[in-house]
Amino acid sequence: MEPDLVNNTRPQTVYNFIYEFMLNNYDSEVDTWNKSLPDWFDRLEKNSLLHHARLFYSYCTPFILILGISGNILSLCVFLSENLRSLSASTYLAALSISDLLALVFYVMVEWLRRGLVYLEPDMKSRILFFDGNVVCQFQLYVSYISRLLSAWIVVAFTLERYIGVCWPLLRKDFCTKKGTKRIIGGIIASSAVGVLYKPILSAIYVSGEGNHYCTTDIDHGFLSFILDSIYAILITMVPFVVIAILNIMIVRKLLSQRKKRKNRSIVTEESVKRLEFTIILLVVSFCFIALTVPFFVVWLRNFLTSKHIYSTKDLTAYEEPNVDYWQGVLYITRTIFYMNYCINFFLYIIAGAYFRREVKMLFFRRSLHTLPNSRSNTHTPHSYL
Repeated sequence: MEPDLVNNTRPQTVYNFIYEFMLNNYDSEVDTWNKSLPDWFDRLEKNSLLHHARLFYSYCTPFILILGISGNILSLCVFLSENLRSLSASTYLAALSISDLLALVFYVMVEWLRRGLVYLEPDMKSRILFFDGNVVCQFQLYVSYISRLLSAWIVVAFTLERYIGVCWPLLRKDFCTKKGTKRIIGGIIASSAVGVLYKPILSAIYVSGEGNHYCTTDIDHGFLSFILDSIYAILITMVPFVVIAILNIMIVRKLLSQRKKRKNRSIVTEESVKRLEFTIILLVVSFCFIALTVPFFVVWLRNFLTSKHIYSTKDLTAYEEPNVDYWQGVLYITRTIFYMNYCINFFLYIIAGAYFRREVKMLFFRRSLHTLPNSRSNTHTPHSYL
């Protein structure tokens, strides 16, 4: 791309502000400016999408943290309750609550302190240096990367098990068991722990010329870390999205087919209702995961493809990224939407799950109820909804 063609794509607001500055603030009699140019650039920044996006990020993220931490703690208590902890589906959802909690604390909260709180209160920067110290830096990155990978792939594993339960019912006893679920979750945890070891190894504390400390990639391994981070981003967004979307389509088709058969037979068993409810919960959770993840991934991918690492040194001499601030602003907005993945599940369970709502009521009102709703026996709890 020719340099002059690139220049024509720059945001016109920049030129308008500079032109307005020159027109209104140059005093020809004394041959000087009435205002300094940096003041005008401050004004430009405050009117940019990036500024408003960072405000959106800074003010919304604390609400996500509060709702997410409290909601996931309540969900964990419900899924570990006496009536639900024996169910294999509850094991998946309890593990998802734990991974979401870790992601909220070690990823969302730390990122908000660095990007949000400091933007609102610049003086707070000196008070959060704790996260930019050796060992703490690497530990925080490691746990945040593991937790995000776990959250994505636990949803994938739950979707796969639900697919087997709905589409291959004869295999349900072999795969959809409490013991099998624990093995799958253990395998995901072990794989995640090993897979993200590169992050703490390739990270270090960078000290700027002004003396500021930053927990970031080791400058000697920048390109390698960039490649591995790109693979990681695809593993927590695009790959789960594709797998979940395909499996959900198959599940929905099977459910529609079963519904026609039930209408012909006019028979609906209690067991089928229980399975259907957890299937609905799974579909709602996975569809919301896709809806909240796709915008962030699309913008991230766009920024990735225009990254300096994609172009050679020769290309960089002729390439200049237009609208950098605009796309950074869009990334802040979609990042905030992506964070909702870690706080929304409790509300989805409340909406889609009658059993979950009953257990929440029992948790708060301490009712002496020991069976699931609509159960025919006061002492029997099904082994699995799947």
